[in-house]
Amino acid sequence: MSDTDVDLNLLVALDVLLAEGSVTGAARRLGLSTSAMSRTLTRLRAATGDPLLVRAGRGLVPTPRATELRDHVRELARDVRAVLRPQITEVDLVALERTFTIRVNEAFLEFLSGPVVAAVSRAAPNVCLRFAYKPDKDALPLREGLIDLEIGVLGTSAPEIRTQLLFYDKLVGVARIGHPLLTGAAITPERYAACKHVAASQEGNFVKPIDDALEQLGLRRAIMVVVPGYPDAMRIARQSDLVARVPRSCFGNGVADGHAATAGLQTFELPLPMPEFKVSAIWHPRVDADPAHRWLRDTVMSVCRAAYPRR
Repeated sequence: MSDTDVDLNLLVALDVLLAEGSVTGAARRLGLSTSAMSRTLTRLRAATGDPLLVRAGRGLVPTPRATELRDHVRELARDVRAVLRPQITEVDLVALERTFTIRVNEAFLEFLSGPVVAAVSRAAPNVCLRFAYKPDKDALPLREGLIDLEIGVLGTSAPEIRTQLLFYDKLVGVARIGHPLLTGAAITPERYAACKHVAASQEGNFVKPIDDALEQLGLRRAIMVVVPGYPDAMRIARQSDLVARVPRSCFGNGVADGHAATAGLQTFELPLPMPEFKVSAIWHPRVDADPAHRWLRDTVMSVCRAAYPRR
């Protein structure tokens, strides 16, 4: 018999037969007729090359081979039942020991990693969170299990990726409190373009909708400094007369209140229309049904939605 011909139903039947020591008793437990159970015993004898149960008076007794197999078969049958029954949907968070890798941008790490860590630690003190920066939007790390969860703007073309909207975000202007742009007259495209700017490299090639709109008006902003991330841009803006663009979420709904990164800064609406964008939780379906991963997703989503309620 080849490996592909093995019928795992025989394993369960053998476990019951050895436990009952009776074809009739085994048939009753498995809901089969006695004749069907007898045929199963015949198949087991052929598969193992051993009689397994032999007549002794009016009953059956196990052969030495059957006695040798009994404990092993019981363990295997238990494992088979565990594999083939529906997955447990509850997880013991207090006992859970696991490391989750979450890929985020620098702004998320600055403003939301603290609340996420606090929420996770309260519920599951033995869970370790590993945050990794997003160098790109490649779905391969999710597919290969190198990343458990990603937070950001969906940009992958992988059709199987699962997503859940967390909140809507938008780029806003930011400058130090008392900056000349924030005092006096209204902020017009001309006044905005006349400022010197600091840009975050994660904005891409800087040719964004507002730059195109400024160009249509014959205006152009001067980018004097380029930094790796939004928190860096905010730090430069706070210590200079440069103006930055950052996600509104950096200042939203109390998360950044009193945060060192936002101290001394003031936001303003950009003088040209800026589209909103979706910030989502992103994961691979290979972990969709995992109860521990589901708990992690729910925890991250709860923190984000409490910080930035959806309209």
